[in-house]
Amino acid sequence: MSAKPRILFVSHEMNPYLQISEIAQAALQLPKTMQERGMEIRVLMPRYGSINERKHRLHEVVRLSGINIVIGETDNPLIIKVASLPQARMQVYFLDNEDFFHRKHGIRDDKGKFFADNHERMIFFNKGVLETIVKLGWAPDIIHCNGWMTSLIPLYLKRYYRHSAVFGQSRIVYSVHPSQFKEKLGKDLQAKARIEMVSDEDLACLAPLDENSLHQLAIQHADAVTYAESLGDSFPHADPAAPIITFNSQNLADVHQDLYQTLLQSVTETVGS
Repeated sequence: MSAKPRILFVSHEMNPYLQISEIAQAALQLPKTMQERGMEIRVLMPRYGSINERKHRLHEVVRLSGINIVIGETDNPLIIKVASLPQARMQVYFLDNEDFFHRKHGIRDDKGKFFADNHERMIFFNKGVLETIVKLGWAPDIIHCNGWMTSLIPLYLKRYYRHSAVFGQSRIVYSVHPSQFKEKLGKDLQAKARIEMVSDEDLACLAPLDENSLHQLAIQHADAVTYAESLGDSFPHADPAAPIITFNSQNLADVHQDLYQTLLQSVTETVGS
């Protein structure tokens, strides 16, 4: 484990760049506070077309160029940009692709229609996050995934990327936030989400093609689960062995810091055994 705990935050929205739901404020508040408390932080999110590159001073990370993300039979180039969060000295990496993220909206068009390729955008983003961190060579102690758009990352890590030295000791936190959509995802979700060492059985729970099934998949493979207090008991439950906590805007930082310390201790014990 590094001298400073390394926390990777993954979210598809974050203030001040994009706000679709309450995730955006949590995705800002939590990493910012953790950095102020002495942790080393990186944040990854999509570079939606509505994010003004000039205003937020995004620039391409040339040394990370050359990554292609395969979805089905298609190679999709990944462009990685970076900006520093104002007044926080915190780096935010933006994953970009012309086909998936240049449109001027998040998950719905200007008439409120759910994008038909949101499942492919999710797959691209999840694979892109992991490939970006591998290329960066920045080994996170904890990977904190926020919401359905990050829900494949725990599975991919446990089945495939765990063999990478970068992720060998990483612990995974998955946060369930209030629902963002009721529509069905694309029928080829399971086929396109499959990667090496991921089986049909691993993806079987995605058959309903809905948001809740994505949460269930992530929870199955996370080392800890956190969920918004406003959800009550409506969230899908995890393995009883995994820590489960609730949070609200007032206790967000404190309860997560305690959780991180518990997970970091488990890493230390594993290394020392």
